[in-house]
Amino acid sequence: MKTETSENKIDTVLNRSVDTVYPDKDSLKERLMGGEQLRIYAGIDPTAPRVHLGHVINYLMLERFRSLGHQVIVLVGDFTALIGDPSDKTSVRNRLSKEEVQENLSALKEQIGRVMDLEDKDNPVEFRFNSEWLSELSFDDVVDLASNFTVQQMIERDVFERRLSEEKPLYVHEFFYPLMQGYDSVALEADVEIGGTDQTFNMLAGRTLRKRFQNQEKFVITHPLLEDPNTGEMLMSKSEGRGVFLDDEPAEIFAQVMRIPDSGIIQFFTHCTNLPLDEVKRHEQRLNAGENPRDVKLALAEEIVALLYDDESASGAKEGFISTFSDNEIPADIQEIKAKKGDQLINLLNDAEIVPSKTQFRRLVDQGAITNLDTEEKITDDNLAVVKTTNFKIGKHRFVKIII
Repeated sequence: MKTETSENKIDTVLNRSVDTVYPDKDSLKERLMGGEQLRIYAGIDPTAPRVHLGHVINYLMLERFRSLGHQVIVLVGDFTALIGDPSDKTSVRNRLSKEEVQENLSALKEQIGRVMDLEDKDNPVEFRFNSEWLSELSFDDVVDLASNFTVQQMIERDVFERRLSEEKPLYVHEFFYPLMQGYDSVALEADVEIGGTDQTFNMLAGRTLRKRFQNQEKFVITHPLLEDPNTGEMLMSKSEGRGVFLDDEPAEIFAQVMRIPDSGIIQFFTHCTNLPLDEVKRHEQRLNAGENPRDVKLALAEEIVALLYDDESASGAKEGFISTFSDNEIPADIQEIKAKKGDQLINLLNDAEIVPSKTQFRRLVDQGAITNLDTEEKITDDNLAVVKTTNFKIGKHRFVKIII
């Protein structure tokens, strides 16, 4: 397939969301301008059935390279998920069973498809699973892989150093993860790998093995992580269930974006949207001029919902947010549940999957997070029976009307 060699278009791709290119950006640019179709991939471990905006950076970058005509691959780490990536973890990650991994796989492709064009037949996105090759490795193969790295290299990783200094366990099997992720590059014959800065060690391991086994260069592109610039806290964390997740409804996504710190607005515009950078700059100028960050964040939330859904959904989510959270009104499209007089609220919300469990319902009641909007009273009775049509607020941004 013919690839795009326009220097301007290549520069646009290489200068957005890129932290570092190994060995260097100029060498990669030269390869891209040469017209060769490169094999470019990013991996995801199916440790949960959800994709958040931190992952979206990978897929936006992949899609930009695909639009230049390059072959892109989404690598599902179904085998490495059985071990657990120790990156940025201060304690060992629990290993997943094969059954748990399979349960998490089903929703990922649909969510990734909101960011990448998975329907393009001319230059399709390829999905691969690293169990294809890692499950076939013999113990001799693993020893051969390990012989390319030293113990010193492994324990110099900042995450391992922290664990050692804090006298927390560091298990031998955790050393296998960078070996296996590195071997992914060999199996895929990858020219480029994309990932967050927390994956630098693992991706460079692949560069080492690609040279060792195939005598080929592999470029590594790292992108910044979504962090609160004031606290350094990760704003998106799959393991902690914190962030903006792609499987949520537009109104939920909009509300979650509105909760990000003001200091992170430009980060999200830059890394989580396709808004041209000159327009991102204008939003930055608005903030620098003293404009209310809430107004700029409204534009950000609308942009993100439009990316993940469509313009109509984004506009509706914005209107709903303004009326609900700014004007304190009950949304016009409030979810309705038909019930019989005397039905318990706990059962109605659980059956409608508005709360995932009765335990969660009781926890919300304990937290004062369920409100009767008609009386503006907090619900305190776990076994409350609904006797007339009533509007309820569940948590911070879920609304439901029980119709008797």
